[in-house]
Amino acid sequence: MQTKNASYLANVLQTCIDHKSHKLGKLVQAHIFRTNQLSNTFLVNRLIELYSKCGHTPAARHLFDQMPLKNIFSYHAILDSYCKLNDLDNAFQVFDQMPERNPVSWNLVISMLSRNGLKEKALESYFSMRLSGFVPTHFTLASVLSACGGLSNLRCGKECHGVAIKVGLDGNLYVGNALLGMYMKCESIADAVGVFKNLPEHNEVSFTAMMEGLVEANHIDEAFGMFRLMHRMGIIDCVSLSSVLGVCSKSAADEFLVSDGSEEKTYKMHGKQIHGLLIKLGFESDLHVNNSLLDMYAKHGYMECAEMLFNSMSEVSVVSWNVMIAGYGKQYHIERVTECMQRMQSCGFEPDEVTYVNMLAACLKSGDVETGLRIFNSMSLPSLTSWNAILSGYSHNEYHREAVMLFREMQFRKVRPDRTTFAIILSCCAGMGLLEGGKQIHAALLKSDVSTDLYVASGMIGVYSKCGKIEAAKHIFDTVPQYDIVCWNSMLAGLSLNSLDKEAFTFFQQMLGKGMSPTEFSYATVLNCCSSLSSLSQGRQVHGLIVKNGHANDVYVGTGLIDMYCKCGDVDGARQFFDTMPCKNTVTWNEMIHGYAQNGRGEDAVRLFEEMIGASFKPDCITFVAVLTACSHSGLVDIGLRIFDTMMQEHGVEPVSDHYTCVIDSLGRAGRFNEVEEIIDKMDCKFDPIIWEVLLSSCRVHANVKLARRAANELFRLDPTNSASYSLMANMYSSLDRWDDVEDVRGVMEEQQVTKEPGYSWV
Repeated sequence: MQTKNASYLANVLQTCIDHKSHKLGKLVQAHIFRTNQLSNTFLVNRLIELYSKCGHTPAARHLFDQMPLKNIFSYHAILDSYCKLNDLDNAFQVFDQMPERNPVSWNLVISMLSRNGLKEKALESYFSMRLSGFVPTHFTLASVLSACGGLSNLRCGKECHGVAIKVGLDGNLYVGNALLGMYMKCESIADAVGVFKNLPEHNEVSFTAMMEGLVEANHIDEAFGMFRLMHRMGIIDCVSLSSVLGVCSKSAADEFLVSDGSEEKTYKMHGKQIHGLLIKLGFESDLHVNNSLLDMYAKHGYMECAEMLFNSMSEVSVVSWNVMIAGYGKQYHIERVTECMQRMQSCGFEPDEVTYVNMLAACLKSGDVETGLRIFNSMSLPSLTSWNAILSGYSHNEYHREAVMLFREMQFRKVRPDRTTFAIILSCCAGMGLLEGGKQIHAALLKSDVSTDLYVASGMIGVYSKCGKIEAAKHIFDTVPQYDIVCWNSMLAGLSLNSLDKEAFTFFQQMLGKGMSPTEFSYATVLNCCSSLSSLSQGRQVHGLIVKNGHANDVYVGTGLIDMYCKCGDVDGARQFFDTMPCKNTVTWNEMIHGYAQNGRGEDAVRLFEEMIGASFKPDCITFVAVLTACSHSGLVDIGLRIFDTMMQEHGVEPVSDHYTCVIDSLGRAGRFNEVEEIIDKMDCKFDPIIWEVLLSSCRVHANVKLARRAANELFRLDPTNSASYSLMANMYSSLDRWDDVEDVRGVMEEQQVTKEPGYSWV
């Protein structure tokens, strides 16, 4: 009878477990106690399992402690409860008390450690399990492979792969998917592809892992190909749709993934096609999919499409509103951002931290630092993400001093900075040339757990380089245990910045010798070194490497090549490369026009300027400086004046002092001083000493004493300690044999305590 009753109670408890019925379970427990069945280990184990499932771990532990007879399943039940709560201390207390263990015991602990980010301890537990003689199960390997991926420990991951093959689990789908994730996180694409091909079957998780890994490795087209294969096999679900929409979003968010406009349009088209597919498959009401779709449109800048989709959604969430706010913020539509926030609140949605961070980012990107700070101050308890957002905004808008002050306040509030915080503040110290601030942060970093972080190390190299302490920067670089390309680029840029161009070129060669793949930034920096050295042969070598490595079509690198050829005197070589570039921007045109100007080919510069206008490129202020300089140096005075007159009228570019300097220099060289005076009397930038210095030089050449005196008087007033203006005036008087005037100028110099700096020769 007792056995029959126990069987009935076991069935009741199973029903309670299935429905998480805590109250009914307590009635069953009362019955067990009343009928003296506490010694029935099986029934009590089920009760512990019920309390664990219902989140009542203290009740489960109390019952566990009362058990007169415990078996391994009793320990597993209470251990599982602590593991699900991520209560490491109590979990290990139970684990250590176990009289015996089996693979399930180890699996529970390893899974908990891996899930809580304690990847290294998870691996230690795995090795202890193996030393204890237990064979890992598919659950064991999945958790351990996740830990290997999190640590980017490819060697250990491959060892686990070998174990999986040895115990016959390499064909298990659960293990196979874990292997895919591990190899992708370790950036071992070839191994991941091999695992994928050898799996006897695939599911949504397999394809999603492959897609996400390919995207992280910047293999965008292959990720789309994986989705197409998934579609053909008919195993698409909402998660895979969200993942492939994330691929489209990432291709928009990461500018370096697209090398020209045609590829970007292709990725946008993929997003629209997937939108059509998900409607066809009946996923248009899925909130998660719609949020991914919103994110895709927002990141591509299609805010009208995003707004239409948002208004048609049957259900929205805080995530939906956050995506819209971030999308408008990216396009600097601060009014729409504010309106969206107000609509969100009027619809009964409470903004979360992401909302405030997006609002903050929108204000700071649009340059409205004051509003951004007001939003930040309205947060009752800003998280580290919020602190980093406001600091990044200050840095982006070059409010470096304010960022440093805010960083100090962050420390007073006991908010612990992370690698991103340190990198931002180091950037601000570099921007201000604040060596002492950089040293203080360096000292703080040595006491933290991010002192050897590559991201932070690159920031430290930047600070010391920009403050002229290149030896300290080298020391930081040499102490980094493992380098990445960002670290190499920081050191390369530091050497170039400190005019150590030969050392920078040698360093670039060392970088290649270490097997590093140069980025666009690497090439641009080393090309600048070749320009500074006027080393055409080295520049051509770098050009060959650029072509070989497939960076020749990059606009950034291409512009650097044009600059190098022009500064090395090979203008025709620069033009030849310019004409072959598949994609140009305004900076590219400016560089080529400036190259002609530098090499005295004014007519070619003007023709190229006209080609630029004909190609529908909008000239900017730099374009006009380049073409006006070319006209000035080549004596094309009237053409220069005509171009100057079109600046505001046809192109909407407001002339500034640099443009006036070019025009005045051009007219002054030609001796057309009446026109110079007319322009000077009309211009707003009379307080720029460079303009008057250029005019004074022209007056000296043409012996225009009257205008020279006016220019000199302005210079004496604007920059009284500059010896150049006094020297120019004295030299002009001496060339005219006006020695009394020379003595007067020297007398003024003595009164102002101005001393002429002696010249020196390189020879």
